[in-house]
Amino acid sequence: MLTILGFAMIATFLVLIMLKKMSPIAALVLIPALFCVFVGKGAHLGDYVIDGVTGLAPTAAMLMFAIVYFGVMIDVGLFDPIVRGILRFCRADPLRIVVGTAVLAAIVSLDGDGSTTFMITVSAMYPLYKRLKMSLVVMTGVAAMANGVMNTLPWGGPTARAATALKLDASDIFVPMIPALATGLLFVLVLAYVLGRRERKRLGVLTLDEALVEAPETQTVLVGAGSSGTAKRTGDAGSGGGLPEAPEDEGFQGLDPGRATLRPKLYWFNALLTVALLTAMIMEWLPIPVLFLLGAALALTVNFPNMPDQKARIAAHAENVLNVSGMVFAAAVFTGVLQGTGMVDHMAEWLVRNIPDGMGPHMALVTGVLSIPLTYFMSNDGFYFGILPVLAEAGQAHGVSTVEIARASIVGQPLHMSSPLVPAVYVLVGMAKVEFGDHTRFVVKWAVLTSLVVLGAGVVFGIL
Repeated sequence: MLTILGFAMIATFLVLIMLKKMSPIAALVLIPALFCVFVGKGAHLGDYVIDGVTGLAPTAAMLMFAIVYFGVMIDVGLFDPIVRGILRFCRADPLRIVVGTAVLAAIVSLDGDGSTTFMITVSAMYPLYKRLKMSLVVMTGVAAMANGVMNTLPWGGPTARAATALKLDASDIFVPMIPALATGLLFVLVLAYVLGRRERKRLGVLTLDEALVEAPETQTVLVGAGSSGTAKRTGDAGSGGGLPEAPEDEGFQGLDPGRATLRPKLYWFNALLTVALLTAMIMEWLPIPVLFLLGAALALTVNFPNMPDQKARIAAHAENVLNVSGMVFAAAVFTGVLQGTGMVDHMAEWLVRNIPDGMGPHMALVTGVLSIPLTYFMSNDGFYFGILPVLAEAGQAHGVSTVEIARASIVGQPLHMSSPLVPAVYVLVGMAKVEFGDHTRFVVKWAVLTSLVVLGAGVVFGIL
């Protein structure tokens, strides 16, 4: 019964948000509360919610102060050179812009933190998508998939969890998987190329007058975007009317080069502070929420020593902070009920129990396939510490090595990074101003395909 109700709760949530019948926050709170009553454990709802909130509170704190920190870094101009470099490559060509999104997300993902990746990627790319009227779900989808593949790095989380759960060395899991993961990343780039060609066909190659970069500061500082402008389309998809064509390499700068928040004299201080922050995060010198709390306080104090200016910067980013933190705490209700009622355990046991006996010798392949939906519908902790040991034990009984099971368990990460239970995805859709349901509807099929490509490459290369 709990198995059926668990799947029904997840299906109800996904259908309602994709059909836009409920907002994600409302659905994350009301649907699990309703199903908790159906299960007959409504009296324990408060305990489940408190447990969920307690577990996600550090994540919410990290996201709050990380948004403020990177928002301030965008305000003061730290990422302007990166944006200019990307724009020189993209040249207002939708195809190049989508490919550039995938490349940037993959590079920034090297720090191992999805929230950081999405904040930097959206801050750099949002102005281009918005001004050129490109599809924003293409940006969020490509960024999420590129980050999902890179999330398998040993310091990214899943690989370390698999190694810990099965008492293996993380390098034994990750290093042999590099060819398969590289194939997956290459597939994301090819997919970005295909989606970019589709956008180019729809819009043409666009150019913007340099004057369009000037915009009210309230829009510039939030996500690095200016106000919307009028585009001149060239090529088959559009022609005629519009503004004069600007030089190709400087016609569109994305970030307002004259905004009052710029601090060019403090550029190297901000750069070193960011490098130190990311280094401390990777080396785990302090908990990540503490690092971003200290970093945000220091960045505000040094760059904006006057109290009114500090308040203005915090207010400028308050909308993003509220949206993301609110979504995280709402997700805590969903995860709290799933785990507290035991629905997630019964769902996992049902899936494992229904694996045909004939699939025993192919448990690595089975694990890879199961990792795609399971890491989407449950947290990485739940999957790697609760389900993976059971799958590994079943594999050992059929002569499949534990390390192969561990390698197969990470192939579902391209889809996992768009799961409603991953706080970072709310940073992505929140900053991109994309409805979570629209993002889900677009990305699921491509992310599943990316995961299957990684799994197939693992089989072809003899890794699994």
